[in-house]
Amino acid sequence: MLCSLSGCFHPGGGALVSSAHLSRSKTGPSYVVLALGSVAAIYLARDVLLPFALATLLSFLLAPVVKRLEQRHIGRVPAVSLTVLGAFLAIGLLSYVMLNQVYDLAYRLPEYELNIAQKIRSLEGSSDGVVGRVSKAIDDVRSKLAERATGQPPPTAERHPTTEPQVAPRGDRPANVLEEVKVLAASEPIPVQVIEHFSIFGLSQRVLGPLVEPLGTAGLVVVFTIFMLIKREDLRNRFISLVGAQRICETTQAMDAAAQRVARYLRTQLIVNAIFGGIVAVGLLLIGVPNAIFWGVMAMFLRFVPFVGSSAAGLVPLAITMAMFDGWTRPILLVVLYLGTEVAVANALEPLLVSASTGVSALGILVSTVVWMWLWGPVGLILATPLTVCLAVVVGYVPGMSFLNALLHDDQVLPAHAQFYQRLLADDVDEAWDVAEDYAKRHSLEAFYDDVLVPALGLAEADQHQGMLDEATHSRIRDSVRELIDELSSRAKAAAIEPDAEPRSDEPSRTPVVCFPAADEADETVGLVLAQLLAARGIKTHVLSPTALASEMIEAAEAYGADVVCVSALPPQAGAHTRYLCKRLSLAAPQRKVVIGLWQPSAVGSKTLERLNATGIEACVTTLAAATDEIERLERSASLLRSGMKTPTGAGGPS
Repeated sequence: MLCSLSGCFHPGGGALVSSAHLSRSKTGPSYVVLALGSVAAIYLARDVLLPFALATLLSFLLAPVVKRLEQRHIGRVPAVSLTVLGAFLAIGLLSYVMLNQVYDLAYRLPEYELNIAQKIRSLEGSSDGVVGRVSKAIDDVRSKLAERATGQPPPTAERHPTTEPQVAPRGDRPANVLEEVKVLAASEPIPVQVIEHFSIFGLSQRVLGPLVEPLGTAGLVVVFTIFMLIKREDLRNRFISLVGAQRICETTQAMDAAAQRVARYLRTQLIVNAIFGGIVAVGLLLIGVPNAIFWGVMAMFLRFVPFVGSSAAGLVPLAITMAMFDGWTRPILLVVLYLGTEVAVANALEPLLVSASTGVSALGILVSTVVWMWLWGPVGLILATPLTVCLAVVVGYVPGMSFLNALLHDDQVLPAHAQFYQRLLADDVDEAWDVAEDYAKRHSLEAFYDDVLVPALGLAEADQHQGMLDEATHSRIRDSVRELIDELSSRAKAAAIEPDAEPRSDEPSRTPVVCFPAADEADETVGLVLAQLLAARGIKTHVLSPTALASEMIEAAEAYGADVVCVSALPPQAGAHTRYLCKRLSLAAPQRKVVIGLWQPSAVGSKTLERLNATGIEACVTTLAAATDEIERLERSASLLRSGMKTPTGAGGPS
């Protein structure tokens, strides 16, 4: 909350730096204790913090207006006074009109008595059906349970036709009055009624007592708002001094980030609510509800209250339609109008605008709404989202609170390759394909292979190497990946456009490329992906079996006439065999260009490159995109040399 306050006092364009932190200390249990202590303090001090937070939110809204008035050479105090006075007059006017509408409805209730009575009778008539039978069944069950618990049948009207005390006949009455009073007292208790004397003080306490707390809170909000707007620079400086003058850069970044997010949330939420209110106003006009524009404006403002605001906005219009109009048609249309508009706006506009502007996940907003309502009651609903936005900013800067990132931030918690691998582990192939197709639509096919598929295979290989993945699951994952590769290959071939013109006569004939899996079937799978990408560039690629011996691979390269070969190696199991295979290739045909695809950037260190270069390779790449570029360059150079043409400038030589 302090971040949101200081942010509105220090407007700026500072960007959020994820690597910066307000504290450099290690994560420890002290942060958990601090968080629990903060929650307890917020709950216990809610009488003071609640108006303070409301004033902070109002200062966010009013600060731009004050700045514009100051730019017109109006002093700060007059600018703040005019802005605050106008804001609270508008709030008071809306409240007055709202109460006036409710009072007018209550005053006109006798005129609408016939419509209300008819609707009540229709409800009573319908209760004779299913509702009546259910009520009767509940009463029967209740009476049977009472009879079983007491061992006696429950009292009925037949057994006790009257509730008046039974007076004994004159002949059986007691001899004196005292005994008669005892008999009457034993038969039925005598009610006692306490009559209070009229008191002006008691009457004023009953009437004005419930208004004291809201009026006191409103007064504090006005005072805090005026003070914050007038002393915003001073409060900003004091906050920086409180947090720590030694961390001015990080504190300023956090303040700017909080201010920008809250201001962006208020703007986008206002736009969304205005659209909601406009649709409601037009719908109420068509239904025929009086003062439809006013109820649209009320719907716009009440919708700032999450989850319940839009429903509360329709209660009074619903009561008006039920009282004014005959039948149930217009009340039902009004309910459909509010619910339908809310569903459409909440599912179409808010995910695109509001969630993106706050940077907070939908789960974080839901949980925070429940927490703030528990701490501060109904007002906590209004303040939940702005306060959560500020908390999300603080979480990004304090390393000890990073465990809240998964709950609050709307960033992707799991990267795409981890999601893809997790779905394959859970044997949910359909959802894994959804992840793959979604990423491939938003990025290129090469990016999907490099960023999702190959890293997912790397995770599977690492788990299998550590003994955490059994062979059956490993084989199932590999088969699912190959099915996906085949499907994407078929789609790529179907979408490819065949050239109409014949190849140019000066264009050299393309030579095939041979891909050697370094160790196992995972290396072969990545080789198949590489062959698919090279085929899209017009280069035919033969992927050999991982069970073939090194001598058989060399013979296959000779048989295919390949001038360029690629060794596909997916760590962690392909290191030693890759170096051995490269040595054999260099000894068998020194003129043949060898490209090593080591499909894990973290596995390529300086020592690894030094050892591989010692085997006489042409290049070592870590991504499929780099591999296709390098192989295409080497293959074109080799094709030109074979055809006796001049090699293009910059085409030869190692990369």
